[in-house]
Amino acid sequence: MKVLIGYGDTNKLFHLKEFVAALSKLGVECKLVSRYDYVVGFPSKKITKWLQSNKKFKKLLDEFAPDVIFVDGQDQFGLEAIKANIPLFVLLRGHIWQEYKWARETIYKDLKMRTVAKLRHKIAERVLGDCQGVFTSNFLHDVIKELHPNTKTHHFLEGLDVTHWYPSKGMDLKHPCVGLVQHAFWWGKTKEMLILKKVMQSLPDVHFYWVGFGQYQDRILQELSSFDNFHWLGKFSWEEYPENIRQFFTEIDVYALPTGMDAAPLSCKEAMAMQNPVIATNVGGIPEIVSDGKTGFLVDEGNADQWIDKISFLLKNKNAAQEMGKSGRELISEKFNWDILAKSFLTLATPIIKAKSND
Repeated sequence: MKVLIGYGDTNKLFHLKEFVAALSKLGVECKLVSRYDYVVGFPSKKITKWLQSNKKFKKLLDEFAPDVIFVDGQDQFGLEAIKANIPLFVLLRGHIWQEYKWARETIYKDLKMRTVAKLRHKIAERVLGDCQGVFTSNFLHDVIKELHPNTKTHHFLEGLDVTHWYPSKGMDLKHPCVGLVQHAFWWGKTKEMLILKKVMQSLPDVHFYWVGFGQYQDRILQELSSFDNFHWLGKFSWEEYPENIRQFFTEIDVYALPTGMDAAPLSCKEAMAMQNPVIATNVGGIPEIVSDGKTGFLVDEGNADQWIDKISFLLKNKNAAQEMGKSGRELISEKFNWDILAKSFLTLATPIIKAKSND
C-alpha cells in the first residue's frame, strides 16, 4: 500500500513523521508532503501559482501513485484528491464550524474577508462531505453527523511517541510554577485565559509562564502582564522543537490549559508524556485526553475557585502530583500509541482500496 500524507502546519510535522514511521513498520510506503507546496488554496492572491498548482499536484500523483491520501486539513489539497478519485481520509483536529462562527464575529468583519472565509469554509465542507472518512475526537462525531450524515467518522486522536519525551535540561523558571502552552488565534478559546487574573491574585507566590502567540496575545497581555507572577515567554521556535518544549515541561510543576474550546489539544498529550499533572477546562474533547482525578483535574469553564483549589492541591501534595504525572504518561503510551493507530488506519483503509480496485 502507498499512502500520501499531506500536512499543513509545520508544528504538526514532527508527529506526522511518527505516523509515517509506524506505517512504514507495517510495510506501507509513505510520502509526507506539505499541502501548500502542491496545491495553492483558493481563493489566493497568487493567481498564477494557483493556476499552475493543479499540474504540480497531478505530477505528484503520477509519480507516487498513492492508493490512499491522508490529510490533516480541509482545503484545496483534499478537494483535488477527491476530484482525482483517490480515497481520502481527513484528520480533523478542531471544531472548524465554531471557529468559522468566531471568525465571522470577530476577525472577518469586512465584506472581502467574510467572502474569503465563506469560500474556504465551503471547500472544507465539501472535503468533509465527500471524503472516505474523518478521523477525530468523539466530541466532534455528533457535530459531523448532523452536518454530514453520510460521512463516516472514526475515533482517531493524533498519536504521540512517548520515547521522544524525556527529561531535558530545565529552563530557568521560578518555583512553584504553572506552565501554559497555547496559541491566541481564536477569542472564543483564548478568553478563558483571563480567568487567571483571579487565580494569580489569590496565589501570588505561584508563577505562571505562558508560551504562545497569536492575534489576541496583546489583548491577553494587557490584562495579565500587570501581575508580577505572570511571565510571557512568547513564541517558541519550531526549528528547535521538541527540545524547547521538553525543557519547558521538564521544569514546570503543573501544566494548565484554560480554554473555551479544544477538540484534542496536542499540548496536553505532550505535557502528560512528560509526566506533568494537568489541569484543563472541561470543554470539547479535553475529557478524552485528561482523566479527571487520575492524570490531572478538569475544571468548569469560568470557575476561578476550582483553578485555585486544584493548583494549590497539586503544589502542596507532591506525591499525588507525581502519581498523576506517571498515570498521564502511561495513558498516552497506551491510548495514543502510533503503532496501534497505524494498524487501525490500515484496517479502515484496506477494504476501501480493495473495493476501488475492483470497480
